[in-house]
Amino acid sequence: MQQYLYLIPALPLLGFLVLSMAGKHLSRNLIAGVGAGSICASALIALLISAGFLQSPPETGAYTQVLWHWFATSNLSANISLRMDALSLVFICIITFIGALIHIYSVAFMREDRDYARFFASMNLFVCAMLTLVMADNLVLMYLGWEGVGLCSYLLIGFWYETPNNYRAANKAFVITRIGDTAMIIGLFLLFKELGTLYIPDILAKASQQFGSGSDTITLIALLLLSGGIGKSAQLPLQTWLPDAMAGPSPVSALIHAATMVTAGVYLIARMHTLFELSPIAMQVTAIIGAATLFIAGCSAMVQTDIKRILAYSTISQIGYMFLALGVGAWSAAIFHFFTHAFFKALLFLAAGAVIETLHHEHDIFKMGGLRKKMPVIFYTFTIGAAALAALPLVTAGFFSKDQILWYAWSANGGHPVLWTLALMGAFITAFYSTRLILVVFWGEMKTTPGHLPGKAMTIPLVILAFFSVAVGWIEWPHNILHVSLFSELVQQALPATTLKSGLPPEIVFQFIAVVVSLLGIYTGYVLYYGQSELLMRWKQSEGLMNVRHFLYKGWKFDQLYDMLLVRPFLFITGINKSDVSDKLYTAIANANLYLNRIFSVSQNGSLRWYVTGVLIGILFIITLQLLL
Repeated sequence: MQQYLYLIPALPLLGFLVLSMAGKHLSRNLIAGVGAGSICASALIALLISAGFLQSPPETGAYTQVLWHWFATSNLSANISLRMDALSLVFICIITFIGALIHIYSVAFMREDRDYARFFASMNLFVCAMLTLVMADNLVLMYLGWEGVGLCSYLLIGFWYETPNNYRAANKAFVITRIGDTAMIIGLFLLFKELGTLYIPDILAKASQQFGSGSDTITLIALLLLSGGIGKSAQLPLQTWLPDAMAGPSPVSALIHAATMVTAGVYLIARMHTLFELSPIAMQVTAIIGAATLFIAGCSAMVQTDIKRILAYSTISQIGYMFLALGVGAWSAAIFHFFTHAFFKALLFLAAGAVIETLHHEHDIFKMGGLRKKMPVIFYTFTIGAAALAALPLVTAGFFSKDQILWYAWSANGGHPVLWTLALMGAFITAFYSTRLILVVFWGEMKTTPGHLPGKAMTIPLVILAFFSVAVGWIEWPHNILHVSLFSELVQQALPATTLKSGLPPEIVFQFIAVVVSLLGIYTGYVLYYGQSELLMRWKQSEGLMNVRHFLYKGWKFDQLYDMLLVRPFLFITGINKSDVSDKLYTAIANANLYLNRIFSVSQNGSLRWYVTGVLIGILFIITLQLLL
């Protein structure tokens, strides 16, 4: 099956080419068949190749396939070549499988949109770019996929570009992520300068020989790569683009948050783990950024009223957990949380999209309510997704993956009580806003009358995702409950095991604390929002708490801070510089040419006599010059 590896990214690319060039001439059924069918075929091939990989692991630890030689200049050369090892296998399966479900859902969700072909063409290219990113065996090809997902996010966030807020959100996402991308490409330049290669296996093999632990050069390279991951994965301080990215259609949000763009930073750090392990400072910075982000984003999610913005801040928070795990060296825990998060976050966004569509494009959760009886399938699947997000103990996949991160935040060599405390507070906050979301949307009085209920094309993917939001947690149980660690054993083929501190309290103590905190968060949400309690009413009337709520609602006012510190000074300087000396010089040259043009144009008046006279004068002038010389 190794020889068919190229088909995994090639089929989505083929779908993009067909739809972009011939989409206007195809029927909607054919567009749906090409758009969704190409991703489904890619997912089937990916699962078959992955099954073969797991049954008979290759001796080298990876499947590789060189398609063609790309370029060679001086000492730098790059191939269009693919690699599937244990780490990329996990990402490939998630991207294709969840991508296929999202595409099937989109067939019905986008059915009435006039740009049906453009939507599926962009979605296909998005999946192709992400697959290129995770399957590349060299950093040049990875960077091509990296920029590809940035382009596709721009196209899809601003898909409904007629609305100004939508294209502004697309521009914002594109510009902010370019900051991280610029840092990343500088990091790649430094890597090539120091190691003479951008071939990933060679980098991982040579790094420990070339760099000493904690050296300034490796720390700088790791921090530059981390900056690229921060931009793509919307972590502090570049997190402000993701909530606004909800301007795109709901399937786009599901794809961005569950299987593509925001997970790219997690993959980059995990893939380049050797470089980060050589830099304790970079590891600490990664852990601190993750812990701070998960807490800050969780606080903002508590007070949002737009159902998709709640989920967007939730994604920022959950990616923060992954960065925290990566920063303390809990590699398998970070990838396991990515794995479980992909299922329940795709489920939540798709279910939210069904609610929005049924309620005539209403986004405000406080204009919903009472939907559990009118939309039972959506209610049950959404509840399962929210329970997984809240880490409902011993039932949902989110519990098992988040529990690992909480444990390692304390027990890993890079762990610290402060990191554990922030992660634990984040667990409480997540359980609280998950409960709030369910109660406000599905309980209470119905405020908006539902329209046409979603069909099977939209509900079947939800049921499948709901099943996996529970089932996938069982492949990685905590060791003191039941020694089932299939996921860790797989991922550790490509990533190192987590090293723990000695003399720690039993793991079950931390698990019990995590269970209590999650249940307490659920109970707090129930007390405050079930039936609009008197305590909640007093809270809403408190001026001090309302100011805090407004601060959190505005995302801790990071946008306003950046506007004051960066945007306004930049616009002021460019306004001054608009009429600088260089501009005046070029303006003077242009004006001189216009003046000469007006003078010479006098000779072009259309009179034959004038032209003959001019020719005679010229002849006489030339003869006179010859006589004088």
